[in-house]
Amino acid sequence: MAAESFTWSTAAALVAEVRAAVGARGAEPVLAVDGATGLGGPLPVPGLAVGAVTAQLLAARDLVGAPLGPLTLDARHVGLAFRSERFARLDGRPVGMGFAPLSRFWRTADGWLRLHGNYPHHRAAALAVLGDDVETSAAAWRAEDLESAVVAAGGAAAAVRTAAAWREHPHGTAVAGQPLMSLRRVADGPPRRSPLDGLRVLDLTRVIAGPVATRTLASHGADVLRIDGPRLPDDRGGLIDTGVGKRHVVLDLAAADDRRTVEELLGQADVVVQGYRPGALDAFGMDPAALAERHPHLITVRLSAWGTAGTWRERRGFDSLVQAATGIADVYGGPEGPGALPAQALDHATGQLAAALVLSALARQRTEGGGWYGELSLAQTAHWLLNAPAEPPEPAVDVDPAPYLLDLSTPEGTATVVAPPGSPAWTAAAVLSPRARPTWRERVAG
Repeated sequence: MAAESFTWSTAAALVAEVRAAVGARGAEPVLAVDGATGLGGPLPVPGLAVGAVTAQLLAARDLVGAPLGPLTLDARHVGLAFRSERFARLDGRPVGMGFAPLSRFWRTADGWLRLHGNYPHHRAAALAVLGDDVETSAAAWRAEDLESAVVAAGGAAAAVRTAAAWREHPHGTAVAGQPLMSLRRVADGPPRRSPLDGLRVLDLTRVIAGPVATRTLASHGADVLRIDGPRLPDDRGGLIDTGVGKRHVVLDLAAADDRRTVEELLGQADVVVQGYRPGALDAFGMDPAALAERHPHLITVRLSAWGTAGTWRERRGFDSLVQAATGIADVYGGPEGPGALPAQALDHATGQLAAALVLSALARQRTEGGGWYGELSLAQTAHWLLNAPAEPPEPAVDVDPAPYLLDLSTPEGTATVVAPPGSPAWTAAAVLSPRARPTWRERVAG
């Protein structure tokens, strides 16, 4: 892959690794990159972002049989897309997901801890351990002890570790032993040519990474139906950004009637994307092995915070917590304390890579048949980023977002979102419950 800037050798390395992991064939494509992402810093985040988007776009080309190159990508657009939640508006009012006051670094007796308190149940768990005076209470704890206590209470937290400490941690060792992503055939069946335009994607994801994957598929024309449970709904304002191009319904997997509806949807679906903790959906028969047995035609891709191997595989996690645990927050820190990536790049990159997995599985299903299963995680993406070849930092840029924004009409007003980089623009805003119905759209013949 040709590189026209010092940054893009990292992007080329990521694309090559992804294409090898999914079994893509053909010559290395030529990549031409214009501009800078605005995501510069100590780690090669610009290359991660451009590489993840490129891998996804090439997988789409593979699927439809389009020539692989050359591919031209606007790095400014990629950088804005990786910070899309900052630019989401409804009639000019910001609606993208930010951080609640509790969701920040807290000094402990021996270092720092990152809490995540955006969701009420996670906030309640943290406060059950720390009380109302979080700052004073946290300062009396060792960071790893507080991490364990909050997690045991049902909350979400991570002690800030160095990259070296994470490598020695049992779960860090487990992550290091896993590939960036995996894809394998898990069920027998004849070749299946699911169309990209009208592809039926059942979306069982939350927060950012999974929704980024499915909104990316929606930009390619997929009919994405996202299912939310009735007890822990996502923020409706945030769905303006993460849910663009999709339809959202509320169904209770614990209720027999709703469970039958989901089973009917699965029977007609082409793809399932899961973004819950491994094990969280198993009781409802939604684990990948059970899905492959009941619906062997499906492509299932699962992404999670910590992966499916190791002691933390069932632990709650978010981009900010993975940054803290793996050493990224330490790398970006300074005298005042830990720091953070210039975007929730683990979420966005993993989402783009998950979309690439889906598209690659579809391509292989067309020739090899069968059902397919792929998986990846934020922790595996973080491991890749921390071990990517060091490069000079990208120069600072000030990008005007206006040319990259897209206005879409909704019953509540005009939704403004960052258009998808490289793929077709969405034609519809997020359709939220109760306006959406739990049925697939009719496929267009031909």
